Amino acid sequence: MSEPAAPTGHQVIRRYLRTLGTAPGVYRMLAANGSVLYVGKARNLKKRVASYAKPTGHSPRIARMISQTASMMFLTTETEAEALLLEQNLIKQLKPKYNVQLRDDKSFPNILVSKEHRYPQIRKHRGARREKGTYYGPFASAGAVNRTLNQLQKVFLLRNCSDATLEGRTRPCLLHQIKRCSAPCVGKITAQEYGALVADAERFLQGRTTRIQTELARQMQQASEALEFERAAALRDRISALTQVQQSQGINPRGVREADVIALHMEGGQACVQVFFIRAHQNWGNRDYYPRTGSGAEAPEVLQGFVAQFYGRHVPPRAVLLSHQVEDPDLLQDVLSARAGHRVALLVPQRGEKAELVAGAARNARESLGRRIAETATQQRLLEGLGRAFALDRPPRRIEVYDNSHIQGAHAVGAMIVAGPEGFLKSQYRKFNIRGDDLTPGDDFAMMKEVLRRRFRRLLKEDPDRRGDTWPDLLLIDGGAGQVSAVVGILDETGISDIPVIGVAKGEDRDAGKEEFHRPGARPFALRRNDPVLYFVQRLRDEAHRFAIGTHRARRSKAIGATPLDEVPGVGAARKRALLSHFGSAKAVAGARLADLKSVPGISARMAETIHAHFHDKG
Repeated sequence: MSEPAAPTGHQVIRRYLRTLGTAPGVYRMLAANGSVLYVGKARNLKKRVASYAKPTGHSPRIARMISQTASMMFLTTETEAEALLLEQNLIKQLKPKYNVQLRDDKSFPNILVSKEHRYPQIRKHRGARREKGTYYGPFASAGAVNRTLNQLQKVFLLRNCSDATLEGRTRPCLLHQIKRCSAPCVGKITAQEYGALVADAERFLQGRTTRIQTELARQMQQASEALEFERAAALRDRISALTQVQQSQGINPRGVREADVIALHMEGGQACVQVFFIRAHQNWGNRDYYPRTGSGAEAPEVLQGFVAQFYGRHVPPRAVLLSHQVEDPDLLQDVLSARAGHRVALLVPQRGEKAELVAGAARNARESLGRRIAETATQQRLLEGLGRAFALDRPPRRIEVYDNSHIQGAHAVGAMIVAGPEGFLKSQYRKFNIRGDDLTPGDDFAMMKEVLRRRFRRLLKEDPDRRGDTWPDLLLIDGGAGQVSAVVGILDETGISDIPVIGVAKGEDRDAGKEEFHRPGARPFALRRNDPVLYFVQRLRDEAHRFAIGTHRARRSKAIGATPLDEVPGVGAARKRALLSHFGSAKAVAGARLADLKSVPGISARMAETIHAHFHDKG
C-alpha cells in the first residue's frame, strides 16, 4: 500500500496558531515535498497566519497557495523593517513559486573621475567603489555611459587613457588631433588648467551647465579681443558641442533633480517594470525588467516586491516616483532611507512634471511588455517545433548549448548558453576554464567531458531533487556522433539518463543549412533548408560559439597581460604600477635589491621585504 498523502490546506496552518506569538517576523509556507511556496513578512506573525487559516475569503492565487501548504517555518525579528529585509533575502535565495521575484539584477555602470593622478582620468566604472575619486551615476547601460563620456570629451577635452599610456607617450594621440583631448601626456596643458577642465566636467555631471556655458563664452570673447583666433575657435567648438548636448537632452526634467522613476504594467499574467534614472536634472537612461508575478499577484504587491529587491543592491536616490501605490509605503520608505543614509521619498504623483515622467515610463512599460508577449509566443512555437523535430516528450523549457574554444589547446575554455520560452537567458550563461592537467592539447572530446562533468556534478550538489529551474530539458552539443557519445557517457557516469542530447554537426561542405543532427543510438538526420526550427538551432549554435570565442579571447588577453608581480601577495594594481614605473619591467623588479625596492614610492619597508622574499627565497 502507498503511504497516504500529507495533509495540506488551512487546517494545517491553523495548528500553528497555538504556539505563535505576536512578534514581527518572517514565515515560510512549504509544500509536501519540502519546496518553499511562499515567503512573507508580518508585523504580527499570529495575526497574519490566522488570516491564512480561514477556509474562505481568499483570492484564487492565495487559495491555491494555501491548498498546497503542508507545513510552515517561522523566524522572529525585532522590528518589521528587519522582517522586510530578511523576507527579500530569503526570496532571492529560495525563489518561491508564489513570490514576486526580480530576475535580472545586474549592477549599473557609473562614471568615475579618478583622483589618484595629477591629470585625473574620466572613465566608465562598474562594481565596488574602491578607487579614490568621484562617482556619478547610476547610468542605465554601458551605452548611456559611453554617450556621456563622448560628450565630455568633446566639451572638456579630458583624457580617457590609462595612467601607463599617459606616462609612456612622447607625442599626442589621435584624440588630440580630432579635438577630443587636451594632450596632458606631452604637456600641451598644465596641471592647473587641466584641473579647471575637470571641475567644469564635474559641474556638468551635477547639472550646472549654465555657468559653464557663460564662462566659455566669456573666455571666447577675451580670446577674440586679444586676436587669439585659434583659441577662440576652439572655445567656439566647445560651446557648440555643449549646446548640442543640451538640445539632445530635451527630455530632461527641470523640476526633478534626483529621482528614479518606476512604472509597472501588467497584462496576461506577465509584468514589465520600467526604471528611469534622473540625476542632476538629466535623464541617464532606462532599463526594463520582467519580474515573476508570483502566479498572479496584484500590482501593489508586485511593485512592493520589485522595489524592495531592486534597492537591496542599489543605493536609492532622494525620491522614487511610482506608477502605483505599494502595499506598505511607510515601512518601505523607512527601509530605503536607512539603506541610503538620507530620507527617501516614495511618491505616486498625480499631476505636473513628475506625473508626466511616470506616464512616460508607464507607456514604455506597456510597449515593452507588448513586444515581449509577441516574442514569447513566437519563441514558444519554435520550442514546440523543436520538440517535434527531435521527437521529445514535450517542448523544452530550458535548452543548454555547449561549445569549446582554444588555439592549439592553449587558453582553452568551455561555454554554456541557455535559452527558453523567453529567449536567451544571459544571466544563466556559464564559462569553464579547462584545467585538466592530463588533457591532450586540442582534445575536444576530453574538454567537453570535463565541462559536462563539472556542470552536472554541481547541479547534483546544488539541486539533487530537481526542484529548481536550473535543470535542462535538452542539451545541444557542437559536434557529431563522437561528441554525443562522450556527453552521454558523462551523464551515465553521474546517474542521469533522462536528458535528451543532440549533436549539431556541419554537413560535408560545412555549409550552414546542411547541418546534420545526431542522437544517441539513431541515424543522423537533417531538416529542410527553409525550416524555422533549423534557423532557430543555427541561432543557438552561433550564440554558443560567439560566447565561447569571447570568453577565450578574454582569457588569452588576461594571460598576455599577466606578469610575475601578479603572484606576489599584497601587490595590487597600484603597487604593480608603481613598481613597473620605477624599474621598467617585472624582470627588473625580480632582480632588484631590497634597498632599491624600499626606495619605490608607495612601497613600504615590509612590502619591499615581501617582494624581495618572493623572488629570492625559493628554498
